[in-house]
Amino acid sequence: MKRWLLLVWVACFPISSALSWGPTGHRVCGLVAEQYLNAKAKKRLAKILGQESIAMAGTWMDEIRSDSTYNYATDWHYTTVPDGKNYADVASNPEGKVIMMIEKLTSDLKSGKLNAKQELESLKMLIHLIEDIHQPLHVGKPGDKGGNDVKVKWFRSDSNLHRVWDSDMIDDSKLSYTELANALIRPDETTLAKWQRAPVTEWAQESMNYRSQVYNIGNGNLGFAYTYKNLPLVRLRLLQAGIRLAAVLNDIYGR
Repeated sequence: MKRWLLLVWVACFPISSALSWGPTGHRVCGLVAEQYLNAKAKKRLAKILGQESIAMAGTWMDEIRSDSTYNYATDWHYTTVPDGKNYADVASNPEGKVIMMIEKLTSDLKSGKLNAKQELESLKMLIHLIEDIHQPLHVGKPGDKGGNDVKVKWFRSDSNLHRVWDSDMIDDSKLSYTELANALIRPDETTLAKWQRAPVTEWAQESMNYRSQVYNIGNGNLGFAYTYKNLPLVRLRLLQAGIRLAAVLNDIYGR
């Protein structure tokens, strides 16, 4: 039994670590969001989630990848936009539906027409996808699967560019998700309002705007220098994701 469980864990781990913010990143976003919720939204979300926090609920959409029941949601985590284009230019592109699904799930939850199971699952998906779209490689360019096919060395260990952004830089900080969330420098009121007003298409465009920085990998041997240049951006995107998630949840549940 122990051997079987180990094999299952090994088989599943690369999937979760290569396709989304890692668990730490998602939990950071969720904890930040919890700190920006208004009282009414907190109360209603607690009723829906029960004992589960937003921080913990954010990883559910990765956990269900091993359940074929949810195969329909495989391409919800990302979108693909070529260099020199914007999302409006490729809105009908079948390669990734994260923007469309954020908008649809938000609308569905605001409608009040979902049953309890539908509302819980839609809420967890919305949490996850808002967090995902802020990882720059979830708004990817064609041809390399959001950096998954860009093979690199991370401190001499095999990795890929997507995984570096999902988890390698975050996990190598050796901070828990609570420590990292509480270490993020909060924006002033003007910046906060600007971030909260931005539509989902702007979140995607921001991720695209960082593309040249993300792909500046030299010979592919990444480590301290790459972290020094890019960890501040990782932290910014985690913070923006959490703040914007809270704004969406306040709009749905806090009015």
